[in-house]
Amino acid sequence: METRFHGTLTSLRPADGGDVDRLVAWHADPDVARYWDDETFTRAEMEERLARADVEAWIVEEKGDPVGYLQVHPEGLDMFLVPGARGRGLGPDAARAMARHLIDECGRGRVTVDPYAWNDGAVRAWERAGFVEVSRHQPDDGHTAEWVLMEYVG
Repeated sequence: METRFHGTLTSLRPADGGDVDRLVAWHADPDVARYWDDETFTRAEMEERLARADVEAWIVEEKGDPVGYLQVHPEGLDMFLVPGARGRGLGPDAARAMARHLIDECGRGRVTVDPYAWNDGAVRAWERAGFVEVSRHQPDDGHTAEWVLMEYVG
């Protein structure tokens, strides 16, 4: 039986080998890549990313149609929606569903996100999902610009 989590507007399912080409294409879209430090991936690189032991990769779906990617890693969540799926509350819905799952069912004491401070849309979306700003940080090994540490409070 496939593991799936549901929000009100979205569902999340594990990403698998059948999603590799889709994820490569999504990351190649400049309107996605700009939020991920302009990273793009080859098919082989994406296969390696999906095989990482410390990261869970999820596909966000709206009514069964793939519209985004969410990853769970030891530090928290990362997510993007394809441009055509933005602005309808899908991102906050998916993030809230995953955060609740991690806290309620997996026993995580804390779920965080780290959007760039310049990405007002992402910061607002995380806030709508139930995350609050904890602190702001300067660029470091994992961030090319100022970033905001946010924690899920429900």
